[in-house]
Amino acid sequence: MDIIFIQGLKTQAIIGIFDWERENRQPLIFDIEMAVPIASAAKSDDIDDTVSYKTVSDEIIELVENSSYELLESLAEAICLHILSTHKAVQSIQLKVGKPQAVAETDTVGLIITRHQEK
Repeated sequence: MDIIFIQGLKTQAIIGIFDWERENRQPLIFDIEMAVPIASAAKSDDIDDTVSYKTVSDEIIELVENSSYELLESLAEAICLHILSTHKAVQSIQLKVGKPQAVAETDTVGLIITRHQEK
């Protein structure tokens, strides 16, 4: 399977369980890998035959900026569900989300999840 990826997508969100996290937007950084068969797009040279990383990036930014989840787990699940339901060509997605301001002694903390298209 071929991979379309987005690396280092930056946006901000209200995310977290502490009072200060509920009052201030925090930066989030996303790395996304989408398994997509690209043979048709490679042959046709037509964006309609593949998944646009610009479109997916814009959708993730909008979803994140309009969300107010407490847990990264909930946000990550919502993003994967959105991509898989909106972009049927995506067979699976691996999403990594980093929250660089969560723990002062680290560069970032976060999670990585993998989800697959329902059969």
